Amino acid sequence: MADEGRPSVSAQEQRPKVGWKKRTATAVLGEGRSHILSGRVADLRAWRERNFTSVGRANRRYIQQFRDIHAGKRCIIIGNGPSLRQTNLSLLRNEFTFGLNRIYLMFEELGFETNFLVVVNQLVVEQCADDFRRVEAPLFTTTANHPFLAGAAHTAYLSQVSGPRFSVDSSHGIWEGATVTYVAMQLAYYMGFSDVILVGVDHRFAVSGPAHQVVESTGPDTSHFDPNYFGKGFRWQLPDLETSELAYKLARAAFHKDGRNIVDATVGGALTTFPKVTLEKALGL
Repeated sequence: MADEGRPSVSAQEQRPKVGWKKRTATAVLGEGRSHILSGRVADLRAWRERNFTSVGRANRRYIQQFRDIHAGKRCIIIGNGPSLRQTNLSLLRNEFTFGLNRIYLMFEELGFETNFLVVVNQLVVEQCADDFRRVEAPLFTTTANHPFLAGAAHTAYLSQVSGPRFSVDSSHGIWEGATVTYVAMQLAYYMGFSDVILVGVDHRFAVSGPAHQVVESTGPDTSHFDPNYFGKGFRWQLPDLETSELAYKLARAAFHKDGRNIVDATVGGALTTFPKVTLEKALGL
């Protein structure tokens, strides 16, 4: 049993290993040029994926069906923070909603499913692939997760492009920005939503450590709305809050430039990038 007040994760896991190709490029070119080269390689790979295979072209056509389908409307991006337990989610029953990662653990309790589900982290997909296959809403993930979800219905595989950037055309690819919430923002923009409301985006975690370090939970999850979200034995990566904040600023700028808005209705959230409002006010209630 984990000590009370201490993170329920194993400290034995290490950061993902850096491939020999990346180590060699860094040694020869220097870190700055190596990063630029890696970005260009990622962009080339994304371009090739969507244009030069029959599967890639079909996938791109599927994604393009979502362009501007909700132009001028509002949506809610539902995060997975503990604050969801302090949020009146019944107000969202008739709203357009994006769910993230394992939000489906709350579907039965909510009495409705989100209109869209977004998951990009490979560890999450790998360990929960069967769950994602059962979700009825359109699922948006990345091409890297195709091996785990191949054959899954109504699934869009997004190409990953280099960043920092805000992608206005999801059919060309997205930048992850170190958080699935940012991917949902890019998709919301692509679908034409003019107003985005955030809930449950607490932007704080009970566990700290190097960004992207892989850890294994040793007890109940206190960083999300459900203790079983990343429960005992679940492997996951520690957050990169610095990169995600950079990404959120890009989203704010992109929406503002186009006369659109993102507001944050998270109860007690630590994120300061977007204007704070109550959910009731954001919904005009």
